[in-house]
Amino acid sequence: MQVRRGRDGASGARGRRSATGVRRGLAIGTFALVALYGAAGTGLAVPPPPPNPSDSEIDSSKDAANAKAGEVGRLTNQLAQAEQKLSSLQDDVELKQEQAMKALVDLQTAEDAATKAQQDAQSARREADAAAGAIEKSREDLKKFAAASFEQGSTIGSVSAYLTSDSPKDLLARAQLLDSIGGSRLNALDRLEQAQTAKANKDAAARKALEVAEEKQDAATRAKSGADAAQAAAVSAQQEQATQNTKLEADKNSVEQQLYTAQSKVNGLQGQRQRYQDWVAQKQREDDERARQAALQASGSHSSGGGGGSSRPSPAAGSSIEAVIARALSQLGRPYAWGGGNGSGATRGIRDGGVADMYGDYRKIGFDCSGLMIYAFAGVKSLSHFSGYQYTSGRHVPLSQMRRGDMLFWGGSGGIHHVALYLGNGQMVEAPQSGSHVRVASVRYGGIMPYATRLIG
Repeated sequence: MQVRRGRDGASGARGRRSATGVRRGLAIGTFALVALYGAAGTGLAVPPPPPNPSDSEIDSSKDAANAKAGEVGRLTNQLAQAEQKLSSLQDDVELKQEQAMKALVDLQTAEDAATKAQQDAQSARREADAAAGAIEKSREDLKKFAAASFEQGSTIGSVSAYLTSDSPKDLLARAQLLDSIGGSRLNALDRLEQAQTAKANKDAAARKALEVAEEKQDAATRAKSGADAAQAAAVSAQQEQATQNTKLEADKNSVEQQLYTAQSKVNGLQGQRQRYQDWVAQKQREDDERARQAALQASGSHSSGGGGGSSRPSPAAGSSIEAVIARALSQLGRPYAWGGGNGSGATRGIRDGGVADMYGDYRKIGFDCSGLMIYAFAGVKSLSHFSGYQYTSGRHVPLSQMRRGDMLFWGGSGGIHHVALYLGNGQMVEAPQSGSHVRVASVRYGGIMPYATRLIG
């Protein structure tokens, strides 16, 4: 929605003109209005030619016109303030969208870590159980060995050792061998118990790591829920303000129509003509802007092939600045799709529960702002799908030193909410917002971060 500038309420010097002159001036204004709005079939109705008024009628009509002009000025100021507030709310929505994307990325990371910790804990538990089983078997074997030794009066097999020995020296050697065998069983049991202790410690550490990972996953889930709720609140506030703006603009248009009707009664061709010229000029600017927006939307719709993107080949990923810029520019006209875009190209957007869903981003194949950067820099560095992380992904340089190929960011105390690629000469390429498409635009300095991020050079 464009912010309309208020019209100057001064009517200028008004002299008396004949009824014929007034009608001639009105005919000129009428011709301009028909030329401006005839093709579109829309616009305000042309005021009827005024009658030849008396002095008292002229004075009265001037007072009425001045009152309407004051009301138009008041409504214009209200609408300008409302448009500024709506723009601020739109920035807040974009910030909340990026924060929701950050929460989504962090939640996925936490879930992956919890899954890995669960696998480690299960593996450690199996090792500890296996060690406990080996110890239990060794204990059973030792019990059998001790029982057999007791039955034969000494170490197992000792009686037969004594009976078959050829000499006292042979008898002593065999007894020592049997003692050694019994001792080795005890040593093996000690080693198994040490191994069980080590594996039990490992099992405890793995379970503790799993608890920490699950706590982080729970925290990430709560953060995702909070980010989604904040985004929903921001969207609701933006929609409510947009409704108020629509009503304000309708009221302003209604009073403007009344103003034109009142001014048509005011004597003086010079003032009447100036008023129409101001009116036509302003409407022309508005229509030019509408035509420009319509052309951009038509271009985006045509190039997107009904939401699926064009089939033109994309430049290969490279590590040079020009390769990065070529990849970004190759996607001009692609639809904006929240959550869309990766290192291979455009992807289907995802649901956000707010603005993106209203525009059907989850049905489109395209890019959001950070997704376009991921694709452009695919040959240089793997970037996260969150503009806040991209801001810290490279070297910061002051805006006064920014150069072609740097990333520019917008945000504030609440965080980063937008990113674009600087082309030089005050131009940038960006995926701006839902309902739009990848485009080249002039750098906007309102809300821009004080540093650019440089990944190359």
